Amino acid sequence: MLENVAGMEFSCVTDMPTPLRPGTGALRDQTFQTGSKHFQRAMLAGACQFTYFIPATKVGPMTERENIFARIREALTVEAHPPGHHPGDKAGANTLPGTADHRTVMPAVGESFDDQIKLFAKNAGDLKATFKLVKDTGELDAQLRSTRDVEGWKHVAAHHGPLAESAVRALGLPALFTDSGYDKHALEQCDVGISECDALIAQTGTVLVTSRSAGGRALSCLPPHHIVIARREQLLPDLPAAFALVKQKYGAKFPSMISFITGPSRTGDIERILVLGAHGPKKLTIFCL
Repeated sequence: MLENVAGMEFSCVTDMPTPLRPGTGALRDQTFQTGSKHFQRAMLAGACQFTYFIPATKVGPMTERENIFARIREALTVEAHPPGHHPGDKAGANTLPGTADHRTVMPAVGESFDDQIKLFAKNAGDLKATFKLVKDTGELDAQLRSTRDVEGWKHVAAHHGPLAESAVRALGLPALFTDSGYDKHALEQCDVGISECDALIAQTGTVLVTSRSAGGRALSCLPPHHIVIARREQLLPDLPAAFALVKQKYGAKFPSMISFITGPSRTGDIERILVLGAHGPKKLTIFCL
């Protein structure tokens, strides 16, 4: 019988025909800390199989460092399975959830454009973003000029793209283009950043942008007002569709930045009080034409 063994390590010096844990073989030379569940099970098994233990490298109380390493050694005796696989799976079987599985646990989205655009507008509004569905570029230009006058814009930042360039021409303001080389301090002085996007996601009211579709990394972050211009055909129902789009559009050559923008920048860290513009734009306006 072993007495006063709390806080000690013991090594099994005989083989046991039945592993104590799934995926382990015989217990010879395996080390367990006294008081652990594996040590207790080994002791119970030893009562009928004549398994006994001898002290391992140290007898006496273990330091925290020794305790950590002992647990690591014990954990390393358990076989690690490839991601998405589990004991008993057939060879080559992949049990990772698929798109259909994801959609069973995510909010439902209507199939029609009207259903999806209404859901996007609701979600964006709930997140303090402004969403406007416009019929053509003429209405878009009028909305942009109206916002310019109300907010007093003096400088605008954008990137080269048909929608963004058209918006810059309509505003008639000095413009900085972030895909032509720019001074970051000059970008900080711009009142608004105008970008295109890869998609709008109805399920979450999210704008999907990448460093290639939105003029780099900083355009959507530094100016205090971010304006996104999208086309109707860029509206997607849900997040699985958005990930599929990124994979189909970019293949193995992913952009250096992929961002899901859901409402203006915010934080609630201090006393759980919502503050907009904490780490990026305070305002987010989305136009869809």
